[in-house]
Amino acid sequence: MRAARLGALLGLTLMLAACGANHEELQQWMEQQRREVRPNVTPLQPPKKFDPQPYASAQAVEPFSSQKLTVAIKQESRQPNSLLSGELNRRKEPLEAYPLDNMRMVGSLAKSGQPFALLKVDNLLYQVKVGDYLGQNYGRITKIAETEIALREIVQDAAGEWIERVGSLQLQEKAR
Repeated sequence: MRAARLGALLGLTLMLAACGANHEELQQWMEQQRREVRPNVTPLQPPKKFDPQPYASAQAVEPFSSQKLTVAIKQESRQPNSLLSGELNRRKEPLEAYPLDNMRMVGSLAKSGQPFALLKVDNLLYQVKVGDYLGQNYGRITKIAETEIALREIVQDAAGEWIERVGSLQLQEKAR
């Protein structure tokens, strides 16, 4: 066993000695490459001078103001064939304060033959019937089925015209 260890130690010493043998040739090649090869680095362009522009529209009408939108909606509602004319003159219902995305249909029932739906909004349960309003787009319930509430909304299209859009809320089963 001792002879095997001595042999392994001798072999390792010879291998390490062999690794350091031809370094002189490698060193000469490295020096030659350093002398011959020159790096080609393009200089950086100086930064362009920033010229600030004054904001001249500060005194103009703000395009996103709610006051401007309210005035435009009132003007639209005065048109005789406007979809909004009847919607702006009625009293708002509580569920019109919430977007449809925050509402979940959790059930349906019938009282005296009239269908009702159960909506869950902010951990509160609401009972709605056909004709009730909900959502922020003047949504009005047109039909209640066991698994769905159908409604009609009034929204603006890309051209700014008020159009009717059909929407629905599906029954949401409890996740297990």
